[in-house]
Amino acid sequence: MDKNNVLLFDCDGVLGDTERYGHLPAFNKMWAEKGVDWKWSVEQYGDKLKIGGGKERMLSLFADEDFLSIFKKPCNSVEIDEIIKSWHKSKTAIYKDIIFSGKVPARPGIPRLIKEAIDAGWTCAMCSTSAVESVEAVLVHAVGQDYAKRFAGIFAGDMVKAKKPAPDVYLLAVKELGIKPENCVVVEDSENGLKAAKAAQMKCLVTVNGYTKDENFGGASLVVSCLGDETEKCQVLANPFNLKIDNNIDLDIIKQIKKL
Repeated sequence: MDKNNVLLFDCDGVLGDTERYGHLPAFNKMWAEKGVDWKWSVEQYGDKLKIGGGKERMLSLFADEDFLSIFKKPCNSVEIDEIIKSWHKSKTAIYKDIIFSGKVPARPGIPRLIKEAIDAGWTCAMCSTSAVESVEAVLVHAVGQDYAKRFAGIFAGDMVKAKKPAPDVYLLAVKELGIKPENCVVVEDSENGLKAAKAAQMKCLVTVNGYTKDENFGGASLVVSCLGDETEKCQVLANPFNLKIDNNIDLDIIKQIKKL
């Protein structure tokens, strides 16, 4: 493991457009199966994404008057916690089925960059607010079992006290992998993810998606529409350090970011 060259990936919105086409339908199908007359629209779920973590998003419903008009609030926090655990377990199973069905392809350039970095000896790891098994499913689907096994670790929201925008998951990666923040480049898709990476003193490349494209990415090393491949070219949205970008985001550009 090369501790001097480290590439850390967020999962949802980075490896695939999983929020809209994976998590959202999984939440809605779970409630339908549980007999709960509730569903989030695309816009409503976009607002919920400001809250880090699926369990936390579900917990917020117990302060939502519209939700409480169709669902009787339990008497205490213990009962609420049990309900959320049950919902989350069912939702995760549905989500994994969606991912492995092939309905959520890897975002442009993700398989290419990951394979290039690993083949060049870089240390790669996942740092996400999602549950470990959900991240594993997306990673395997995006790059295949062989490359997924070569990841140094998966660090997830349930492993830390505070989720993004707190830096905890990135600091956990630093501790567990024995790496230095200055040797890391993070690939994120959201303002909360960028804030977490910056708070951990790491450089950050942002690849936006439909939910995050209008967020504030001040402080990012580079902001692009996607990493780019033959199906969709990379569009540079912000390049504050005037990095040399010939076409798509490859390992040479990651090296430029690391040197900043």
